[in-house]
Amino acid sequence: MNKVCVTIDGISLYVPENYTILQAAKEVNINIPTLCFLKDINEIGCCRMCLVEVKGAKSLQAACVYPVSDGMEVLTHTPKVMEARKVNLELILSNHNSRCQTCSRSWMDCELQALANKLSVETVRFEGEKKLLPLDIGPSIVRDPNKCILCRRCVSVCKNVQTVGVIDLVNRGFNTRVAPPFDMSLSDTPCVNCGQCINVCPVNALHEKSDIDRVWEAIYDPGKHVIAQTAPAVRAALGEAFEMPVGTLVTGKMVTALKMLGFDKVFDTDTGADLTIMEEGTELIDRIRSGGKLPLITSCSPGWIKFCEHNYPDMLDNLSTCKSPHQMFGAILKTYYAKKNNIDPADIVVVSVMPCTAKKYEAARPELKTEGMPDVDIVLTTRELSKMIYDIGIEFPELGDSDFDSPFGNASGAGVIFGSTGGVMEAALRTVSDLLTDRSADNIEYEEVRGLEDIKVAAIQIGDLKLRAAVAHGLGNARKLMEAIRAGEQFHFVEIMACPGGCVNGGGQPLQRSDFRNWTDYRVLRTKGLYREDRSSYIRKSHNNPSVKKIYKEFLGAAGGSKAHELLHTHYIPRDNYK
Repeated sequence: MNKVCVTIDGISLYVPENYTILQAAKEVNINIPTLCFLKDINEIGCCRMCLVEVKGAKSLQAACVYPVSDGMEVLTHTPKVMEARKVNLELILSNHNSRCQTCSRSWMDCELQALANKLSVETVRFEGEKKLLPLDIGPSIVRDPNKCILCRRCVSVCKNVQTVGVIDLVNRGFNTRVAPPFDMSLSDTPCVNCGQCINVCPVNALHEKSDIDRVWEAIYDPGKHVIAQTAPAVRAALGEAFEMPVGTLVTGKMVTALKMLGFDKVFDTDTGADLTIMEEGTELIDRIRSGGKLPLITSCSPGWIKFCEHNYPDMLDNLSTCKSPHQMFGAILKTYYAKKNNIDPADIVVVSVMPCTAKKYEAARPELKTEGMPDVDIVLTTRELSKMIYDIGIEFPELGDSDFDSPFGNASGAGVIFGSTGGVMEAALRTVSDLLTDRSADNIEYEEVRGLEDIKVAAIQIGDLKLRAAVAHGLGNARKLMEAIRAGEQFHFVEIMACPGGCVNGGGQPLQRSDFRNWTDYRVLRTKGLYREDRSSYIRKSHNNPSVKKIYKEFLGAAGGSKAHELLHTHYIPRDNYK
């Protein structure tokens, strides 16, 4: 790549010729403020917060989209620049619903609030018209048009990254809004509830539907036995809500905090992940041996499942019939666990702590019930759990470590890596390899399915079988892979996760402001935490989990058997483009 010489605030430097001024300034530790900009997602220069002076240009330029050129001279903080930024921000604030005291982003990271502080905006000189529009409240996501600042980040991630495209700009001029077509509710569109729109929203125009009050009500009910189960990706991100470094593993502190909140039992959803591998691995082996429908496609991600139901109904038979791990575990808790402990299943409240907003929608699906009761009663996001911990004054970073409760305290490292793209595939390969060859493989590090490449393809030699596998993360990549399969590309096993990077980047994870996420891939840091826990695990294969072995021996019978199918498997629904 050729380099060009630019001068920024008197500092000369050489940068690649495809850089923008924003990128070049970052090289010399000059952080130009942004609001609409998100690297590789939304690079449109519409908010005008990143205005700079370019020598020779007739007007101020947006640094996030203005390309560098050889000999360019840039000034980033002249009086003209600073006043223009401040005026633009005040205009945004003039009609913003600024009820900060009751906004859930005020205790976390509101980028609008942070920018107002950075630009020393203490008063707003303009009085804009404030409208009071109704909230759009769905099963997972709440859309508040009164908070929207029209940055278009949500539009870009939904349309260009996830290729779902259920929101866009509607109307013109002052009446412009971000909304679904015809002002429909998100619930009446092919929205998959992935929550990536929440992850990129700089304010509180999009947030999860809170179930915190429902959880407190259950905990304070003496007649209820309330169980928390926690997904693997939560432990690699929860600490961020308490200013701990990104990717810090907080497994033990998380368990301690949950017990302090008042949960009767705290279990690890990784046990459910190990059950999933037993069932899904058995399903894959059966399909390979019997000439069944291939490829088998994983069914752990509810956002991906709904996307498939809308867009690829002709390929639903390729989906594994396995419930997702937390739903499987919920079914076990309300049957096996309830019986072992002489508890009426109607008195058990299963609360899943998930990195995912789509799990809220999933838990309410009528297909996911056991004996007429939902497998999972309530889903909390990682953010909601952090809010509960914060609200009662727990000093989270200072907590000691606790262990998950018996009898499900020994999940495998394979279950832990479910939280990252490629992790379900790798966990399955560790078990399928042993079951197909009837011996324990020493090498269980399947590096070829790891990483953030859009689509990973690997050929894995297992005995006499060369198993062809593919992994995609993010629904735009899923669409590309599914189209390739439709066109005839052959695979045995396919893993798809709805969220870019996998569950570590789920729509319910702690939010990261753009001034961090534009320059640091937090997905990598969170993923490293999960693989560290996997490497330190005594058990690293799902089929070696003693808790899972005991469940099959005492209750389920054989993996893939009739009892397992009754409790741990489900079916899917072809959907039209509206619901």
